[in-house]
Amino acid sequence: MKKVYFLSTCSTCQKIIRETGLEKKGFIFQNIKVENISPEQLDEMKDLVGSYEALFSRKSLKYRSMGLKDVKLTEKDYRRLILQEYTFLKRPVVILGKKIFAGSEKKTVELMWKCADV
Repeated sequence: MKKVYFLSTCSTCQKIIRETGLEKKGFIFQNIKVENISPEQLDEMKDLVGSYEALFSRKSLKYRSMGLKDVKLTEKDYRRLILQEYTFLKRPVVILGKKIFAGSEKKTVELMWKCADV
């Protein structure tokens, strides 16, 4: 599977998609604000990356406003929060077969570039 979970209003997502040429490589795109992530999709991402925490964005504005920075979150909490609020998903999430790249950190994007199909 070649899929990208992104937010169309996120300039970082747009930049990564444009610079990597993902739109020309046969990827399926899912704008997470328009089409919510299903529990099955999130579970699939978790299976590839290893934990819900690895998919969770602490950069979300709601992270602080909900007081989550002062709370010890469990894997159940991360899953529930991502399903409840799309901004908690690190983005973009790029799935390429059995490989997953979550977020916009430089090292993540560099690994995405090195992937043969991207």
